[in-house]
Amino acid sequence: MTVSHPLDAFRCEAESLGRAVAGLSEEEWNLPTRCEPWTVRELLGHIRVAIAWLPGMVAAPEPERAEVSAVAYYRPDERFAARTNTARIGLARDHAAGLTDGAALVDDFTATWQTAVRLCGAEREDRVVRTRHGDAMLLSQFLLTRVVEVAVHGLDMADALGRAPWTTPQAGEVVTELLLGPDRAITLRELGWARLEFLRKATGREPLMPADVARVDRLGVRWLTLG
Repeated sequence: MTVSHPLDAFRCEAESLGRAVAGLSEEEWNLPTRCEPWTVRELLGHIRVAIAWLPGMVAAPEPERAEVSAVAYYRPDERFAARTNTARIGLARDHAAGLTDGAALVDDFTATWQTAVRLCGAEREDRVVRTRHGDAMLLSQFLLTRVVEVAVHGLDMADALGRAPWTTPQAGEVVTELLLGPDRAITLRELGWARLEFLRKATGREPLMPADVARVDRLGVRWLTLG
């Protein structure tokens, strides 16, 4: 997979999210989300923080080789431990609190993702980066994880706001491929789920019924550990 494929999905999804939250009222920014204890404002702060790692990663020395895939990035280790999660919550809250209002938060989010797209777009297709957790990854693989962040938390924000999801086809395709592999279309048909329903179920946004669990087990679908 080249950098351009996930980068295009990332750009489309970040742009869609920015449009969706532009002009929210103060009341809407303060609505709770399923990602407790974050409000809508703080959840956007979290997404922005998750994206803001990219400039430093591409500026840092390049590891010799990639050792971790996007799927392996979500392995259940210390990155999802209570101490790490507490720090993650604090970073998002601090960032959101440091901006005067929702418009400033949206402007900052937009500038952050646009900078990331510009810098990543200038990198080689085989560029290797190191994550803040120490993983050496192809930049294209790490970008897949950023698409997951923006798309999945976009579902959380849409639900909190009582709106229809704004998930783009590009992001939906990328996340589905990450979870189901190259035979994703066949597996989706066998699961009997539309893509958005699959994304919700696969990321814990909708419960799995007993019949769902049986089909998932039979098809060998892989779930990701998400914080």
